Amino acid sequence: MKRIALVIVGAVTLSAGAASAQTKQSVAAQKQARYEIAQMERVLEGAVEHGVANIRDRLQALGPTELLISDNARARGFRLDGYGVFFDVVVPSLDTTVLWSIRTLDQNLLGLQSALKELETHVKQSGDVNLEQALRRIELQVDPLLVARSATSVAGATTVGSAARNVTDSVTAATADVPQQAADSILANPNDVYRTEVTQALKEALLDHSSSLGIEPSEWLTLAARRNDDRPRLAPADTDAQTFFIRLKGSDLAAFLARQITREEALQRIEVRVF
Repeated sequence: MKRIALVIVGAVTLSAGAASAQTKQSVAAQKQARYEIAQMERVLEGAVEHGVANIRDRLQALGPTELLISDNARARGFRLDGYGVFFDVVVPSLDTTVLWSIRTLDQNLLGLQSALKELETHVKQSGDVNLEQALRRIELQVDPLLVARSATSVAGATTVGSAARNVTDSVTAATADVPQQAADSILANPNDVYRTEVTQALKEALLDHSSSLGIEPSEWLTLAARRNDDRPRLAPADTDAQTFFIRLKGSDLAAFLARQITREEALQRIEVRVF
């Protein structure tokens, strides 16, 4: 009987030891998973900031201005059993006041361009070299970026940077014409351009930095990107706010990581839906 009792006690001890080892492994695995998700949270926040930086660069190309955003990007990730990994991404709201001011200024430049064109026509008809040089000096005093952004060129050529012209029977350019700068689409719809930049940055981040999350082929990696909706407690709810769902199937991610599909194909397989 004593021998049987000792065998039973030994078996129980071994079983408890194995269970304890499995528990420790499970705790370590969960800790590592939380660490990987936290790392991905920082990556996604950086991706949003990258999209904001791209918008800022485009604004700086239009003229000296400062992009105003409401807050920093924030991301929180969760692993959902049977589904995959889900991230809630808060995107800073864009203050469009500055953008609309730039657009209004751009439209007002059409009047300036029209005036310059009339002056150019008059100077060309007069054939006065002094008037021609005076007009060139006036043009150089105007911001070259604003003139280049105008809808039409003066007398068939952009006048920015022209130094002087020799006036004879016909007017010949002394310097090469400066190519006209195309209007940036950000002036037409700044919010759409902003969302497009941020969405593209998030899609790129999914492909480049999600390999450590351990997404199974049957699981999904999903982002819900929405703008910052912080508001005073008594303020009405913003029912027009949209949420962009960006998700990638685990099997498509695995195919991309194994180089079975190209980056372009992987980007096309990322689903983007608006709610």
